[in-house]
Amino acid sequence: MCPPDTPPARALTAPADDTEFRTLLDRLSDKATADYYNPFTTFDWPASIPTDELWMSPELLSLHGTELMDELGTDQILALSRWESVNFYSLNVHGIRELLIEVTRRVHTPGFELPSEFFHHFIGEENDHMWFFAAFCLKYAGKIYPDKSIRLPEAPRDPDIENFLVFARILVFEQIVDHYNVQLAADRRLHPTIRHLNRLHHQDESRHIAFGCRLVHLLWERLLDRGLDEAARRELRTYLGRYLTTSIESLYNPAAYRDAGLPDGFALRRRMLAHPARQAAHARVLHKTTGFLNRIGVFDDHR
Repeated sequence: MCPPDTPPARALTAPADDTEFRTLLDRLSDKATADYYNPFTTFDWPASIPTDELWMSPELLSLHGTELMDELGTDQILALSRWESVNFYSLNVHGIRELLIEVTRRVHTPGFELPSEFFHHFIGEENDHMWFFAAFCLKYAGKIYPDKSIRLPEAPRDPDIENFLVFARILVFEQIVDHYNVQLAADRRLHPTIRHLNRLHHQDESRHIAFGCRLVHLLWERLLDRGLDEAARRELRTYLGRYLTTSIESLYNPAAYRDAGLPDGFALRRRMLAHPARQAAHARVLHKTTGFLNRIGVFDDHR
């Protein structure tokens, strides 16, 4: 419950914004209806995915671009691609669970009247995504990696700030995942089931990201309109910067290294996170997100 002196959340959009936002929501809802598929019947799950094939594009592996990657044999690369694939889908399961909780809390609540109908599409699609990512992990790896992400400090108990941070986190998560989805869906070296999984997810996420960009921008404008001092802006930048960092770090899983037969996974993780080639890879993964947050004024070039 919010403290009694916390101002109530305001309506999501000013009247001038309604027409544009409603048009976007109607278009995305119509597209969601047209693209609808039943996840329980759309997949023709094979009995197994061959382990002598790539499960993830080598260019997306957490060791790519480093001297250690060059030292791995073919079997080690295949094993790493298998277990980092399972880690990626496990991260999706955990991330989707969290965003479903947050969006469900806000559907048909004051301030979110306008996007609530689209929220229903969003919630249904994300539930489907969580199911098929979990199904892949359980069918072909026999497990879902547990959620080991570091919990960030609780967001400020101000409804406008809390709403902004919730949807900013969701957008960050979706854009990172989509970076991988696009490349995995197009990679003909991968099994058709893996490509299909990522193609379907990208199809839905493209709508979610379009919605998220507009919603985050509107929520940010709401904060600016009510008056956001520089100290509060620095706090928000710091919070989101930490979220970007922890999101990237979750792609480096010592358990996946162990399962791939690579020794001392924690030391390997530290080494890879600090490697210049991996730092450059992180910037590429986050390019769209940081560009957007810079463009609307949340971040600046000196973040």
